[in-house]
Amino acid sequence: MNSINVACIQMDVIDCNKAANISKALAMAGDAVSKGAELLVFPEVFSTGFCYGNMERSAESLKGDTLAKMSDFSKKHGCILVFSIIEKNMSSDSAYYNLGVCMEDGEVVGTYRKTHPFKKEKQYFSPGDAIYPIMLKRRDLTIGLQICYEIRFPEVARKLALQGSDILVTIAEFPAPRQNIWRSLAMARAIENQIPHVACNRVGNCSDPSSSFFGGSLIIDALGVVEAEAGDKEVVLIHSVQMEKTSDIRESIPVFKDRRPDIY
Repeated sequence: MNSINVACIQMDVIDCNKAANISKALAMAGDAVSKGAELLVFPEVFSTGFCYGNMERSAESLKGDTLAKMSDFSKKHGCILVFSIIEKNMSSDSAYYNLGVCMEDGEVVGTYRKTHPFKKEKQYFSPGDAIYPIMLKRRDLTIGLQICYEIRFPEVARKLALQGSDILVTIAEFPAPRQNIWRSLAMARAIENQIPHVACNRVGNCSDPSSSFFGGSLIIDALGVVEAEAGDKEVVLIHSVQMEKTSDIRESIPVFKDRRPDIY
């Protein structure tokens, strides 16, 4: 695939209000596909927020409401969707997973459980135990998905790149006041792995008055150039990502060829 039109759905999320969040997300997604978007990325746990006060009601399986409605949209518009939900851990009475989902033309083609829960998340979420890219079935594209806090771990993005990801996607609820950190990390993950990076963040206030989200979503090319950037409002951020740049950049600056894993 030489290029793909990518959209980040940077939205405000109402904690614990699944119906309202899904309705808004799909309305924004409809705007995105009307403008030619093929790959749509949503913030972390976009349909519920973390909803710590009522995790049991927010959690669902791959057969739940969120997946059903996202599947209908993806099938109708022939597009790719990337997002996460709160998944019930069926082997535990009290723990959940932050489950990343990649959907292509209405079908779930891959999932990824967040491997690095952050602070309070550890009280509720079990960590995933594997890092791997997601290969699409109908398109020649492999997506490396990481979730929020994991942008701080270069090992995650590097493993995804080494395993053949064509594009890195970060879905997040990265809170204020860390906008400069977010931007720097997003650029660094693209530069060091010479890979396009879509970093999609939540915007708006949280039910916890001590937390808010600045947005600042980014679409970055394989050289580390910011090609599209959102502010602090809800927006559909769209850009055509040129996938063929990657091989040229890796040939010009042969980071992967010059690695010395035998001494790392």
